[in-house]
Amino acid sequence: MLLTLRCTASLRYAFFLTLVTASQATSQDAKPADRTIGLAEGKITLEAPKEWIRKQPRTRIVEHEFATPAGKGEAVEARFTVMAAGGGVEANIERWVGQFTADEATPAKERVKVQKLKIAGQEVHYIEISGTFKDQAGPFAPATSRPNYRLLGAIIVTEKLGQHFLKMTGPKETVTGQEKAFQDMLNSLKLN
Repeated sequence: MLLTLRCTASLRYAFFLTLVTASQATSQDAKPADRTIGLAEGKITLEAPKEWIRKQPRTRIVEHEFATPAGKGEAVEARFTVMAAGGGVEANIERWVGQFTADEATPAKERVKVQKLKIAGQEVHYIEISGTFKDQAGPFAPATSRPNYRLLGAIIVTEKLGQHFLKMTGPKETVTGQEKAFQDMLNSLKLN
């Protein structure tokens, strides 16, 4: 009986050490490879900010997903996703716009802003939308209305490597606090 108790205590201690070690490993700064967003089989890369946390994508069509820290006074983090998809640039921008309804405090002309940029020789459409976001866990899931939300998006258009869609959604203050990090990540765009 004493031997059984010692074995059980030893197993518990080993399990505890495993948990502590795993916890310490995940709390360390992400390695550069963990932050690399590889697209088109690694022919396109971007670097995610080190504060962003890589997540398991909610759906199969999402290639990469990260969570950003919550903004000052906010309890909710922003969600950042990357995917390759079909359809034209305008159709996808309209789809993103359709995921929002206007807030009374935001005039229609200020709700949607689109800029066409050139980054690393590639055409990039930079999109900003604000209002009440219709959040869906999946394509057929019911939507939850999230007032005072903001979207930062980018559509990278390449000649031979397709189109890639980058989208951050979250509470307005959280997304606004991550805007520079989002832009820095876009400016890290490289074709390998």
